[in-house]
Amino acid sequence: MGGTAFVWLSNSPDVPRRWDLRQADWSMRHAPCAEKAADGLPGVLDWRSASRPADWCALPRRGRIAAIGVDDAHERARLLDQGLGDALGSRVGFVELVARISRLSGRARSLPRLLQAGPVALDLFHRDGRVAGRWLGLHPREFALLWRLAETPGIRVPRKQLLREVWRLDHVPETNSLDVHVSRLRAKLHVARCAWLVETDPLGGYRLATLRFQLEPGGGATGLVASVSYEGDEASRGREAVS
Repeated sequence: MGGTAFVWLSNSPDVPRRWDLRQADWSMRHAPCAEKAADGLPGVLDWRSASRPADWCALPRRGRIAAIGVDDAHERARLLDQGLGDALGSRVGFVELVARISRLSGRARSLPRLLQAGPVALDLFHRDGRVAGRWLGLHPREFALLWRLAETPGIRVPRKQLLREVWRLDHVPETNSLDVHVSRLRAKLHVARCAWLVETDPLGGYRLATLRFQLEPGGGATGLVASVSYEGDEASRGREAVS
């Protein structure tokens, strides 16, 4: 297992010994909140009430994250239904834990092709999105931006987090590049009658709208009649391949 790393998602940097993968030669990165979660690594989400990150719902790529310390079977089922890669009780055996997180680590290296963002079908191979069979003609950054928002529909993604995860910047630049790309993305979505899909959050940042929509025969979205559906969280790997 040498060289394998995981993210410990918890308010506390201290991992209970029975859950500490460092005993199996893994390396660990601590993330006290979703914004600090490392890209490309499997995560172990500390589900204990006193240690659980308050913003865990904002975690992208949930398919590579296992919640641990979930002792209620119904709650484990609910977390799996919400897209987590695994949900384990407090007494899971260490050997089993290593095997399960190793499985998520292997899954993290896979590249799914499609992710649904409301009425827009995002295609990683083409680096573009389609509405009712019509391509939007997205710029790579516009595609990466929409993909990232689609990973956590309805949840605010702060500007700083978007700049880090889409632009790969650890600082807030003096330029308004993010706003320009959002404006251009909305313009292309407007042509397909779904500019409403990218919302500006009052607290700052952006989110993918979770409105209901209906596709017209000729393309575009109108009305509030059918639920938006989203594909599994494993599609979240996509933006890493986007420049």
